[in-house]
This record gives sequence, structure tokens and C-alpha cells, in this order.
Amino acid sequence: MSTSPSRPSVLFVCVHNAGRSQMAAAFLTHLAGDRVEVRSAGSAPADTVNPAVVEAMSEAAIDISAETPKILTVEAVQASDVVITMGCGDTCPVFPGKRYLDWQLDDPAGQGVEAVRPIRDAIETRVRELISEVAPG
Repeated sequence: MSTSPSRPSVLFVCVHNAGRSQMAAAFLTHLAGDRVEVRSAGSAPADTVNPAVVEAMSEAAIDISAETPKILTVEAVQASDVVITMGCGDTCPVFPGKRYLDWQLDDPAGQGVEAVRPIRDAIETRVRELISEVAPG
């Protein structure tokens, strides 16, 4: 799959942690718009997400109920211009010359909506930064 320089392809990878992976993937897709082609791999099924995460995201007018697990493949990494990983360690295959952006954030699993809101806001801020790095301007 080829992409133009004006619309990079981004693969978001998180192999665990349903709360933050779902929020980050949803924000990435929501905020990227037409600027970035976003695909995800390794996200947990929606039914494992903390209900407080679903509520916090619905407050931001983002529905994460349709998220489904994706299988991480070597081909998916190779076909992407940028790979954004979250706490994947050695799980994500690394290729020379490929651009990787890695970041960590607190886990909202098991926390109520009051505790999840600041995590959601931190994720939104970081995702905006990531999009700026991937598609400047």
C-alpha cells in the first residue's frame, strides 16, 4: 500500500491495556481526519474496556464501542510510514529506516470516570502532538 507524502499512513500498536489503547486509537482516528490514514493493531476488544473509559470518551463525543481487535503483522508494519507504539517492548517488529514513536501513560483500568478524565485529556494532548509530528502543518 502506498501513500502520498501529504497523507502518511500510521499504524497504532498496543498489545495490551484496553483503556489507554482504546482511548489513544480513538483520538488518533478522530483527530487525524483527512491528514493521516490511521490503522490499529493489537487493541483489546471493546467489551474488555473499563465502562468509565467508554463514558469519558462519550463525553468527548467519541464512540469507542465499535473497536475490535486487530492482528499485528509484519506486513502491517512494513506498509506504514510511521508506527506509534504504546508499551509494546519487543512485541512490535522493528525495521531499519522505519519511523517509530513510542509513549507511555497511566493505565485507567479499574478506575472510575473521575480518575479517567485526566488520563483521557493527557492522551488527547499527546495524540495531537503525535499527529503534528507525523503530519506537520
